[in-house]
Amino acid sequence: QVQLVESGGGLVQPGGSLRLSCAASGSIFSNDAMGWYRQAPGKQRELVADITSAGFTNYADYVKGRFTISGDNAKNTVYLQMNSLKPEDTAVYYCNIVLRTTSWGTGQDYWGQGTQVTVTS
Repeated sequence: QVQLVESGGGLVQPGGSLRLSCAASGSIFSNDAMGWYRQAPGKQRELVADITSAGFTNYADYVKGRFTISGDNAKNTVYLQMNSLKPEDTAVYYCNIVLRTTSWGTGQDYWGQGTQVTVTS
């Protein structure tokens, strides 16, 4: 079994910073990509940023220049450094890791449990 555990959410004032972490554990061969999504109340889940196993990154326009995604393939862990946070960044943040459990298998999506980020004065 594979499990993803997130940490790092919380309450922060506008302009502040938070760092999210998501670690995968279990029977894992490798990962293809890792990413972060968020879902605000009444809205659909949306991509925030993702990173391939080769290190190529992709960001949503609304976080470019403020958020940085990084990954540790050896630990199957993904991070999201969030700076200059705005009230509109308030949401539940979910990590997503595409994992292979065997060398011959295809990548499958796994999701974290979600962590609340609230930006308010």
